[in-house]
Amino acid sequence: MPFEDDLGAALRRTGDGFTADRHALVDAGEERGRRLVARRRAAVVGGSVLALALVGTAGAYAGGLLDGGGGAETVHVASPPTPSRSGGTGGPDSGSGKGARAGSGAVSAERMMADLEKALAGGRGKLTPMEARGTDNEGGAAVSGVYDDGKGKAAVSVGLSRVDPGGRQAAQLTQCGDKNLQGYDDCRTEKLPDGSKLLILKGYEYPDRRVDTKCWRAVLVTPAGFMVEASEWNAPAEKDAPVSRPNPPLDSAQLKTLVTSPVWHPALNDLPPAEPDPAAPASESGTALKDRSAPDALASLLVPVGIPVASRGGEGSYGYAVLDDGKGTSLVQLTVSKGGSTSGFTGADVTAQPDGTKVRITQGPAEKGRGVVQWTVDTLRENGLRVTVSGFNAADLNGAATRPTPAVTLEQLKEIALAPGWNRDRN
Repeated sequence: MPFEDDLGAALRRTGDGFTADRHALVDAGEERGRRLVARRRAAVVGGSVLALALVGTAGAYAGGLLDGGGGAETVHVASPPTPSRSGGTGGPDSGSGKGARAGSGAVSAERMMADLEKALAGGRGKLTPMEARGTDNEGGAAVSGVYDDGKGKAAVSVGLSRVDPGGRQAAQLTQCGDKNLQGYDDCRTEKLPDGSKLLILKGYEYPDRRVDTKCWRAVLVTPAGFMVEASEWNAPAEKDAPVSRPNPPLDSAQLKTLVTSPVWHPALNDLPPAEPDPAAPASESGTALKDRSAPDALASLLVPVGIPVASRGGEGSYGYAVLDDGKGTSLVQLTVSKGGSTSGFTGADVTAQPDGTKVRITQGPAEKGRGVVQWTVDTLRENGLRVTVSGFNAADLNGAATRPTPAVTLEQLKEIALAPGWNRDRN
């Protein structure tokens, strides 16, 4: 799918994980969306998702495998499920992004389907229908289908691609995300003897668990930058299909076995190396607020508040912290964007600061959670920088209120949003 569609899907999934000011979140979405797309890099054919087979033995990756054969055209055997979840396998154009290149096509779509069947040969199920694409696709090779072991049909998908093993994306792909946002049951990481990194995550299609559809996945990144991602569901489709079994068919050990299967080596070796990716940023403590990541900026701005931080997280333009003053946990969110929509800054409830910054304050029920209220200070500077800070009387927006009002006062939220550091380039 086009990047714009992929980005939109990433934003929608992000919104499922937390509640923030809608306008500010959309404005900040492009940067965050690009990061989330990286987690969906293991392409799913035509948007279909599957969760089982994966890359071959990590050690063999690093050594550089060879082989291949067949044509490279994409073959649609049937219309499989169309999974694309946050932290799951992505659509056909959700690959490496910057500088993505196709392989020679030495491994065809037909061979990808055959390889998936081989990788699952140890099980008692069979795959129907299947869809695949070969190594001639810029998004990498992928295969998907519906796995039936007699205990309930399950969507499964596998995607093969390459990343910079020392870059930021590789680190993000093999780290457990914040449980407050992703709402998973279990997440584990492991470093294999050859230096490869493995992540196994057991989560849900929706973080708020509005339905019982589970999504389990495994991601393997080798020292040479080969990446295999497998995803599986406990339903015959990622979305809009009744749950068919209590859990997806493969347990953690089986997922690990699949992602380290040598059957994927020929396809991986036919994919060109990824372009260098920026390394994880160093400490931002000496950087102006406007140039820092939102999690780092929020952490520093909460210090004067003097309330212990129970947990914190986020990335890029979105950050959050859960405060605990002994009277009930309380979530604080920060979203930063520039050059986006200025909607919401007209009307009698909008005031202006001496430097021209517009301020809009709202108080009322949050969109999610039982009895949860939200206090928000939304600011827009003359240079287009938008800083939005929200406080909640709960730590989990999908749960219930933990206290009558947010731990941070409205005045403190306003001080964070109007901190002079946001205008450092104008002073």
